[in-house]
Amino acid sequence: MVDLLFDAGALLGESPRWHAREARLYWVDIDAQQIHRLDLASGTHEWMQLDEPVGCVAPRAGGGLVAALGNGCALIDEWGAAPRPFGPAALAGLPHQRFNDGCVDGAGRLWVGSLTADKPRRDAALYRLDPDGTLIEVFGGLMTSNGAAFSPDGGTFYHADTPTHRIHAYDVDPATGELGGKRLFHEFPEGNGRPDGAAVDAEGCYWSALWDGWRVVRLSPAGELIQTVNLPVQRPTMIAFGGPDLQTAFVTSAGKNLTDEEREAQPHAGGIFSFRVDVPGLIQPGFGA
Repeated sequence: MVDLLFDAGALLGESPRWHAREARLYWVDIDAQQIHRLDLASGTHEWMQLDEPVGCVAPRAGGGLVAALGNGCALIDEWGAAPRPFGPAALAGLPHQRFNDGCVDGAGRLWVGSLTADKPRRDAALYRLDPDGTLIEVFGGLMTSNGAAFSPDGGTFYHADTPTHRIHAYDVDPATGELGGKRLFHEFPEGNGRPDGAAVDAEGCYWSALWDGWRVVRLSPAGELIQTVNLPVQRPTMIAFGGPDLQTAFVTSAGKNLTDEEREAQPHAGGIFSFRVDVPGLIQPGFGA
């Protein structure tokens, strides 16, 4: 059963992250330039207003957050503090790009990709931000970098370029972060949703939110579709696992660019939805800086 956890009214809700130490759910509204958090026990909802888009956030191992903003990454030392730039502004001079989806690996590195508003150029890229502030371009040729997630053992990296309808898997060296062995993991048919944000559970299954697909799906480690959870919104954007037992799924969604008829059919578009799962998610590592 899918529940409306919080009627957030997000334009472009993204990057749900369960903060285990705080027992709070974080997420961003990219287009509203906001970071939000919700205390599930008390129902207290708070948000921070930024002055530029925020593609994703993740907790830091030592407290605070790391955030991927319009053209570079930043550290937020405590709730409400101004972001301070961290690493190079990789997208400066590229006004048609901004940072988008990202996740932290077991070594505390942030893998974050960009998207381009000029899709035919395919000049977006996936980057890796190391805890010392080094930013490395991992690979380019992308339109909308999404779906970044790691297998439980850290040996497989998953990534989607949303407009292609494809998810690829890569071998990865957990120690160095070097990628190899690219292979097609799953390809969705056109016209029924495109792979957006994702998370991996404790059995190594990959959950993908399908933009314009009204659902999230669970794929086996071999890439087979094994479960579908239908949602009351057209544009789910990303899934995360949390709660005390990591068996609650949280799904963000988008409410922008809907017609009046579409809005009437999905009045809670932009909300945060939740449902219970049989297999728990993984404890998410904190960014190392």
